[in-house]
Amino acid sequence: MMADEYCDLCDLPKAHCIHGMPPAPPPEARPAPTRATVRKASTPRASAAASPAAPVRRAPRRWTQPEAIAPVIVAVLDEAGGELPADDVLEAVESRIGDQLLEGDRQLTPEGELRWRYAARRARQQLIQQGLMAKSRPGIWELTAAGRTS
Repeated sequence: MMADEYCDLCDLPKAHCIHGMPPAPPPEARPAPTRATVRKASTPRASAAASPAAPVRRAPRRWTQPEAIAPVIVAVLDEAGGELPADDVLEAVESRIGDQLLEGDRQLTPEGELRWRYAARRARQQLIQQGLMAKSRPGIWELTAAGRTS
């Protein structure tokens, strides 16, 4: 081998040196082939008047909604003079609508509370937001003046 066959930078034979034999350039990136998009001719939509809407099917409720319990809470509190301990309100509500409660209402929530009691507490929160109940003392459910007249 001759002296010019060795690299001046790394003292390796040029056949083994990256300086004398640089790596091959990367292949040129080809653009991805584009697909021709074929659009179907759109059909005009039928007007709502031309075809009647299909009836909406709803699954049966599995438990009673808070909106159904709220009027009962107001009635119980109104009859009791506007204020009762929470447990007494819930007992009175259960005695009034116990036979109307759904099967799912008797199940426990993940927190371990009966679903209908949870719905009653949510109904109370809605009544507070509507100004019909006051959030006064812990454990006491109380109607406001607006709640007594409703």
